[in-house]
Amino acid sequence: MSKMMLTDRAVAAAKAAPNQRLEIWDSRQPGLCLRVTDKGVKTWVYRYRAEDGRQPRFTIGKLPAITLKDARDRAADLARQVAKGGDPATDRRKARVFATGTLRTFDDLADLFEKRCASGEWMPKGKRKRQRTLDDENSVLRLHIRPTFGKMPYPAIAKADVRALLRKMTAKGIGAQANRTHALVRQVFNFAISEDLVTVNPTTGVPAPAENNARSRVWSDAELKTLWAALSDHENIVDADGKRVAISEIMALALKLCAVVGQRRQEVIGMEVSELDLQAKTWTIPAWRMKGNRDHLVPLSDAAVTLIEKAIEVTNRGRNSQSAFVFRTTWEDERAIQPGSLSRAMLRVTTALKIPNATAHDLRRTMSSTMTSERLKISHFIRSEVIAHATTGGGAAVSATHYDVNLWVSEKRDALDRWADLLMIIVGEKKAPSNVTPIRKEVA
Repeated sequence: MSKMMLTDRAVAAAKAAPNQRLEIWDSRQPGLCLRVTDKGVKTWVYRYRAEDGRQPRFTIGKLPAITLKDARDRAADLARQVAKGGDPATDRRKARVFATGTLRTFDDLADLFEKRCASGEWMPKGKRKRQRTLDDENSVLRLHIRPTFGKMPYPAIAKADVRALLRKMTAKGIGAQANRTHALVRQVFNFAISEDLVTVNPTTGVPAPAENNARSRVWSDAELKTLWAALSDHENIVDADGKRVAISEIMALALKLCAVVGQRRQEVIGMEVSELDLQAKTWTIPAWRMKGNRDHLVPLSDAAVTLIEKAIEVTNRGRNSQSAFVFRTTWEDERAIQPGSLSRAMLRVTTALKIPNATAHDLRRTMSSTMTSERLKISHFIRSEVIAHATTGGGAAVSATHYDVNLWVSEKRDALDRWADLLMIIVGEKKAPSNVTPIRKEVA
């Protein structure tokens, strides 16, 4: 890159080295640059600093159609626009978008992004996104991004807009979802850049808003008992002001099942009847619904079977045909309750019960931690098999992933039965066995 007082002769003589591009900045008109490719193509570009700190480039045109004088006149005009707070490059992109009549708003862009991800045409990590990932991204877009950005022209979205959205979320105490929102906005605009729809990603230079601190919250026995009792009497849960907390019977059953089986909330709430064999007391979660992208067999305790049977009965109460989902939404369309709804229900209940810093995922961690504690003394390996965490590598991992859905079923069943028995004792559904060993009478 060089800087000089450009002349018609200097412009005509400018040449780039093979496989390189030459940039010559005009010392007379700040921001004006002549770009020369190794093929001899010469383009006039104007660069400026926008109010949000970006330094966009505005392409003025190519030689010989645009002379040096034309380029300086146009650059001077653009400089006046910038001095008045304008953003010529963004304005041009907006005009082009509206001229197409198709992609105009962020909603339009997000729709195209989701469509290309679902079809596999957009694979930023080199592999097609799993359905669970697509569902999670759709949820983040619907709940956190579209309400703010949806109707905005997508080329007009700037760093300031992204920062404002993220700060609004963190001000409400939304941390992890704010980070996911940041990551997804970045993804959508990376996609837009790949499609030549924009040239700048508005998340560039905007850090993730919240710390990614791993949670370690484990519930106490008293908290588990309080939660279980409230869910068993869900119609009478009240907050500190005496107001009734809204939670349906089906949601109460789902939260109880999360505690009993210890699987992830989206795996539980998305449970389908076809995944169950209640006679064999097993639940096989298909790979597309699993974080690890492999089938996972969960042996069901008696307590789990009872809850599932009740949930199926409640879900289909008053219906002419049986739902495919164990925890079906009350809306007309045939779909499962959303994971976010489960989390919000848990928040309402735990707030009313004054159980602090509690989430549905904590129930999974509580089961996991208790299994390997002195109370149950289950091996870390079997515990990992129960909660579908990776435990092996190499050839063993390949075998486990592709062939061994039934691996360690007896050991997993024993672990889950023992946890369910302990949980039922903790919450008062089952009487604790006596620790006193009867003394045998001495034979005379």
